[in-house]
Amino acid sequence: MTENQWEAFCTFREQYKNLCESWSVFGHEIIALEKEVIREKEDTPPYSMELPVVYNKAYDEITKDHDIHMIVIGDNPGKDEQLKVNSKYLVGQSGKIAEGFFRKHAELETDFRKNVIILNKTPLHTAKTNHLNYLKKKGSPDIKNLISESQKKVASLTAELHKALVENSEKGTFVPELWIVGYAELKDKKIFVEYRDTLRDCYKGHEEAWNKVFVYQHFSMNRFSIDLKNYMSAHEGMGIKESLTELGKIHKSEIFA
Repeated sequence: MTENQWEAFCTFREQYKNLCESWSVFGHEIIALEKEVIREKEDTPPYSMELPVVYNKAYDEITKDHDIHMIVIGDNPGKDEQLKVNSKYLVGQSGKIAEGFFRKHAELETDFRKNVIILNKTPLHTAKTNHLNYLKKKGSPDIKNLISESQKKVASLTAELHKALVENSEKGTFVPELWIVGYAELKDKKIFVEYRDTLRDCYKGHEEAWNKVFVYQHFSMNRFSIDLKNYMSAHEGMGIKESLTELGKIHKSEIFA
């Protein structure tokens, strides 16, 4: 990273860590609500709930020497991410699929664990993303506000970091992209609509950085790879880099139109 990129990342890391710590005071209620939704929906086996608000400890391992190619945005921390032994994003099956994708496509010149900053749309943990709807419906006013506030603040911090990485890129190097993977809940009236709208507002007047924002299917259940494969099959002769760019633009226009 350049000096300015590194300073921007350090600022982001400190602010994000402080937010996660401040939101952790609502941890007991988040865990209680998650246990309720699991009992009611019967869609998740019982598991050890450890970190209701998950800070990504991978940020503490990033140094100025890291070459950042992209920011990848998932949904929210799941069962593997919230374990104290992990406390990192995309370390479950979806993360392994993402690692495998970049490892398979060496032409992208990106190591998922070395060249990518991984974020979520909120650091609040639930076993399934749609459980956030239950928390919003059944939770106290504090929890309802937290679900909204966390999205807005994370979207703002994410946009500021990405803009700084783009604007301070050195000529001839990667211009960092921002990939949003998983967009079903970004649609109107869905749980992450506030994240979507805040993110777009933060890029106004920064079209260079906005042009480096792309939207894709989630890595889970190979939806990302299947979607990309289908697109490339329909556009024979188009390389993977160009296909990723064009597919990311298509889904971006669907979500941010």
